[in-house]
Amino acid sequence: MKNSVLVLYLLFSTSFIHPPQKMQEIIPASAASENLFIIITDGFRWQEIFSGADSLLINDEKFTPDTATLKLMYWANDPLDRRKKLMPFLWNVIANKGQLFGNRDLNNKVNVSNVYSLSYPGYNELFTGTTDISISGNRKKYNKNINVLEYLDSKEGFEGKIAVFSSWNVFPYILNKNRNGLMMNSGYEQIQVDSLNANLSMINSVQEKEIGNKTAVRYDMLTYSIAKEYIKDHKPRIVVIGLGETDDFAHQKRYDLYLQQANQVDKMIGELWNMVQTTPGYKNNTNFIITTDHGRGNNSKHWSGHGFFINGSSQTWFAIMGPYRSIGRKKGK
Repeated sequence: MKNSVLVLYLLFSTSFIHPPQKMQEIIPASAASENLFIIITDGFRWQEIFSGADSLLINDEKFTPDTATLKLMYWANDPLDRRKKLMPFLWNVIANKGQLFGNRDLNNKVNVSNVYSLSYPGYNELFTGTTDISISGNRKKYNKNINVLEYLDSKEGFEGKIAVFSSWNVFPYILNKNRNGLMMNSGYEQIQVDSLNANLSMINSVQEKEIGNKTAVRYDMLTYSIAKEYIKDHKPRIVVIGLGETDDFAHQKRYDLYLQQANQVDKMIGELWNMVQTTPGYKNNTNFIITTDHGRGNNSKHWSGHGFFINGSSQTWFAIMGPYRSIGRKKGK
């Protein structure tokens, strides 16, 4: 079950606590590090992670208007080649240095435990380890459940060292910023810190100019850029980056934009890892978790949606990488 695995990983992969024996198969003892980055790309299917572009969707002009160009970019007959074209960093680096879970073609199953397969319930599950049945939709309601980030914030060495950046403006309610005061920047919220560097000031200006186009989900590139600048200046120990455009484009039934955004997310992760590995204090001292909050429909009719009545919506995946040697079965499968 993903809910317990990821919460436990978040707790035990940081240096203040050692994982118990029963978690060793998932979290090697040498996985302990002082920093942890969690990147979540909303509603991105396991099918594209492990097999690349879907042949039915990339060839359907209803979902991919310029099929010829998208096939030049992301298509190959072999699914192993397709997935590398779509997400090269994931498959050239993470698959070799870390571990991936959720390839149902190999009977490796990762599922959400909540029955709704929607975003708020999914994020609640990720960060609290609970499947609160009262959280059944995406309404802006402050979450009564204590999340693992605020728990860690109460521990010595973590106070003020946790930062959350999200494209979706519901994150402050999911993580109950009103209760815990975690450093959080969501949606088109202006970034407010003691001193803004030139890049953050520019991003604030760009966000202000976007006022006429604002939706519930900020452009992922803005979210990522704010996170990267904050990380450079403040060196948080735990960073959460919640990206939302994969889900948005899927709901718009634009498979072409969904694929392009997934490829962009892969580039962001690669750039972030490179920054981490070239920054003192982070280098060889930081773990990454990459995952999603829910799955989507598993056929061409329902791929754009998700929820209780859509098969495949509970099917997810996650990847882990850090300064440690992976153990167990062959990586990247």
